[in-house]
Amino acid sequence: MSTAAASVASLYSPLASFSSLQDNKLKFAVQSVKPPLIFKPSRSFALIRASTGFSSSLDTGLSTELDAVTSYSEIVPDTVIFDDFERFPPTAATVSSSLILGICSLPDTKFRSAVDTALADSECYGLENSDLRMSCFVNKALVNVGSDLAKLVPGRVSTEVDARLAYDTHGIVRKVHELLKMYDDFQVPPERLLFKIPSTWQGIEASSLLESEGIQTHLTFVYSFCQAAAAAQAGASVIQIFVGRLRDWARNHSGDPEVESALRRGEDPGLALVTKAYNYIHKNGYKSKLMAAAIRNKQDVFNLLGVDYVITPLKILQSLKDSVTPPDEKYSLVRRLSPQSAAAYNFSQEELVKWDQNGFALAMGPAAVGLLTAGMNGYVNQAKRVEELFGKIWPPPNV
Repeated sequence: MSTAAASVASLYSPLASFSSLQDNKLKFAVQSVKPPLIFKPSRSFALIRASTGFSSSLDTGLSTELDAVTSYSEIVPDTVIFDDFERFPPTAATVSSSLILGICSLPDTKFRSAVDTALADSECYGLENSDLRMSCFVNKALVNVGSDLAKLVPGRVSTEVDARLAYDTHGIVRKVHELLKMYDDFQVPPERLLFKIPSTWQGIEASSLLESEGIQTHLTFVYSFCQAAAAAQAGASVIQIFVGRLRDWARNHSGDPEVESALRRGEDPGLALVTKAYNYIHKNGYKSKLMAAAIRNKQDVFNLLGVDYVITPLKILQSLKDSVTPPDEKYSLVRRLSPQSAAAYNFSQEELVKWDQNGFALAMGPAAVGLLTAGMNGYVNQAKRVEELFGKIWPPPNV
């Protein structure tokens, strides 16, 4: 997204749900399916080439569904193992605690030296306080890996901010400043970076402060309109909504006014939130880009055409790529979201308020509260696992 991370020619994600380790394969968020690219990393990384013959339309006059949908939205791979670089070459990436865990589980990965170098850092080594030393090691590892990713992808790298700071506005800002300074040491410019922050009220406030400094933020775990609207008002560069997780919540819970309102209209609550947030951003002229994640099937992709970014699982990407569309059906897919449709959308006066902390708290329904908490808990658990692992392997060999 880019995952995760962003540019997504733009971002992005990031993918923003947590990356996972399955079958001992390393996965991380990357973003954007693009035409053939050749990356020329400065270290001893293997040369990564984009797959040629990405579309069948060049030779046959036919188009794939992937060709068609990418004309409306930026379609970005959800989580991609390194072996999938050829099939779906990333243009951006996300660096997170789960990525660090994956790197440490595969000692022959190209990024392992970045982690070992972090654990051997003399600045961190010299800190007497063990908590500060561990924090330094983790920051260095994230930035070392993120800097290497910045050499491999042409777009932005999104860096996860410790979710334990999610309710500390100034703590988030300090952490981002620390990470940004480390990136500057690697000569990675701010415009190549995003900082991924949970969408608590304090996280949104931190986003506003950082964006006012020209630092790009990526607000994640958005499950309600008040989160999306407040994030847009804060000027967040990227706002990420999890479509499938809201759908799952609605299947197993009740009592959320926003979710139940969508169901009464016969709408999927996740898709409805993306539509409403997109229309709000575009109707009111906010700069934020909207990212839809937790996509469960091709129909979700079709229903979101026009949204800025759609983080799409590999199985769905492959299905879109394998589905050939005759020329006369090439434009049969309909753009569902557009600035024109946003201009015609009517919001109530209550929805057009300037959000403050009290109004935000009152508007957060049980779905948003529960899903935001679960997402942050997952990030916190991953961060703790990284610290536990670093405590076991520090100092690294030859130090």
